[in-house]
Amino acid sequence: MTVDGENTGDAPGPPTYPTPHHEVDHTAEPTDDPLAIRLEQLILGADRRYTPFQAARTAGVSMELASRFWRAMGFADIGQAKALTEADVLALRRLAGLVEAGLLSEPMAVQVARSTGQTTARLAEWQIDSFLEGLTEPPEPGMTRTEVTYPLVELLLPELEEFLIYVWRRQLAAATGRVLVQAADDEEMVDRRLAVGFADLVGFTRLTRRLEEEELGELVEAFETTCADLVAAHGGRLIKTLGDEVLYAADDAGTAAEIALRLIETLSHDETMPALRVGIAFGTVTTRMGDVFGTTVNLASRLTSIAPKDAVLVDGALAEELSRTGEAPVSETAAAEQAARAEKEGRQAATYRFALQPMWQRPVRGLGVVEPWLLTRRPT
Repeated sequence: MTVDGENTGDAPGPPTYPTPHHEVDHTAEPTDDPLAIRLEQLILGADRRYTPFQAARTAGVSMELASRFWRAMGFADIGQAKALTEADVLALRRLAGLVEAGLLSEPMAVQVARSTGQTTARLAEWQIDSFLEGLTEPPEPGMTRTEVTYPLVELLLPELEEFLIYVWRRQLAAATGRVLVQAADDEEMVDRRLAVGFADLVGFTRLTRRLEEEELGELVEAFETTCADLVAAHGGRLIKTLGDEVLYAADDAGTAAEIALRLIETLSHDETMPALRVGIAFGTVTTRMGDVFGTTVNLASRLTSIAPKDAVLVDGALAEELSRTGEAPVSETAAAEQAARAEKEGRQAATYRFALQPMWQRPVRGLGVVEPWLLTRRPT
């Protein structure tokens, strides 16, 4: 949707709004390829009927607001081409209606559009690149990929749509439950105490020079899949993946520690994978649009960069939290003394999941001097 006006003959066109200086004007005419248009009609369920100006006017919103929504969703400017459908009008009307009803502020509505657009854009690109591309190999000589794609999309579309809605509702229910249980006041809805962990492949830059593109892609996909599965299975949340690095969060220190050690243990037994290192920090983080920010996140990243191969470094706050919750001893000396007393008194000694070893204090860029702790499993 563009910010350019259209003269309709019976009314002056809307004003032209300047493109913000930080955005690139990437005006793009929609494709006129017949098959692409057929696929678009199939996926959207409607024909092209409106220019951006007509869509905004039909939805009852200003051209400026319509443009902000459109760009926030991640779509290119299309000039005044007739490329929009009834679905585009309905989406604008719904967002504007939420603002008019006072359910969302205008900035919040734009954030909803942006977060939804960013998430679904990656999902759509992944499905096309990895899923549909593999399924649409022509089964017979002489057939083109395009001849196979249309009927396949026609069959898959309703099933994938239902599955997407199901997963979204499940994730929304889980996220709502976590926030409502933990938040004691409004401030904690944004600033929360979490354990944040980074897992990083060692020597990845060298691998990019040695491996073929296909091999590198397979390695990254295997790494991301393994991390995502382990993080989810043990109660954490995958925040994002960055090729050779994964960022995750957990509501408590013990969960984050367990995930980190599971990642090390699993990947160290995979001969195709390079060594892994993990850094975890515990403290207040700011959550926004599914991401996490703040000093705690920065500290976890720095700890990862100084961690030994196939090892986990944690900050003092996480070490203290593990000790407080009884998941790690304050020290090995204290654990030995406690075990001796328990044996003498004929009772069961406390069992710990983790062991912590203090490392040398060292300066960390931007954060001053920190004392990392080496996290390992406690021998059973």
